[in-house]
Amino acid sequence: MSKPLDTTLSLETAKQIKSKAKDSFNNCYKAAKLIESAIYVQGFLVKAGKSGKPIEHSWIELEESLVDPNLPHLNQTAEELYYFPAQRLSLKQLVAAVEEAKEDYPDDPPLPVYGAAPYEYYGDVMLGGREYQIAYEQALAKCTELKRPNNNGAN
Repeated sequence: MSKPLDTTLSLETAKQIKSKAKDSFNNCYKAAKLIESAIYVQGFLVKAGKSGKPIEHSWIELEESLVDPNLPHLNQTAEELYYFPAQRLSLKQLVAAVEEAKEDYPDDPPLPVYGAAPYEYYGDVMLGGREYQIAYEQALAKCTELKRPNNNGAN
């Protein structure tokens, strides 16, 4: 079962880190450094009422809830957002991965973090390991479910 999104903390955190639109990975990196015991999560987001595909996204996981510092830019309520995690990193793991990426690939952005090869394909993109493919397939299934016409009152 998915943890609920803490809307209040998401909006407060977004304000504190000066969250930027279309920058979920960096927003969550900053938030993870700010929130004690936060787990940085990468995966996919599905928005209700939106046609299309799952969005590669990042958020923060706490013991009892999720925090999404990208919430002000999503234009959806918490009940209209569905999160599908593929990878979780502690702050220590996250900082180490970012530092390593900066050192190994100085011309590329250090986020998102995909872990070690071999990578799997999902859709027409090759990213993370098998856990990414599984999360993508779950998110895609949710997109399909949300696109089904409402059959209330149908014969």
